[in-house]
Amino acid sequence: MKTVASSVYLAIVTLGLAIGIGAYAINRLAAVNAPAPQVAYTQLDGTAANTSALLGKVVMVNFWATTCVVCVNEMPQLVATHQLFRERGLHTLAVAMSYDPPAYVVDFANRKQLPFTVVIDNTGSVARAYGDIQGTPTTLLIDKKGRVVERYVGEHDFKALKKRIDVLLNES
Repeated sequence: MKTVASSVYLAIVTLGLAIGIGAYAINRLAAVNAPAPQVAYTQLDGTAANTSALLGKVVMVNFWATTCVVCVNEMPQLVATHQLFRERGLHTLAVAMSYDPPAYVVDFANRKQLPFTVVIDNTGSVARAYGDIQGTPTTLLIDKKGRVVERYVGEHDFKALKKRIDVLLNES
């Protein structure tokens, strides 16, 4: 009888810890409807830039890695989404994770002819600024007012993503 009570107690404590750790991890991500962080970054060509220059635009920030199978598989759809909306003002930042060797990122971007801004986040500062992002793919949508309005973790539903981008681009 004592072992059953101990097992139940241990299960409750473990569940409580898991919920607490999960809530902490979610809260560290860039909060939806919160201002997007203003962060400096290095573009693929070595040029320095800052997200503050993107205020007034709809921005899709995609955290990815060349070693992430889902990221690589969905890249053609990310490219198509960017091309569909770029003339209407969508700006896309593809942020390569810090553990991704820059040479791999450059090679991938060149081979796939990525038409958007590729960011080399070799220090992890961009991922940290957006809530210490670890998992890929993670995509954030930022509205024209500079607020994070959507956060997608994992494989995208591109139909829903396109609908949301369309709505954001139509907002004044």
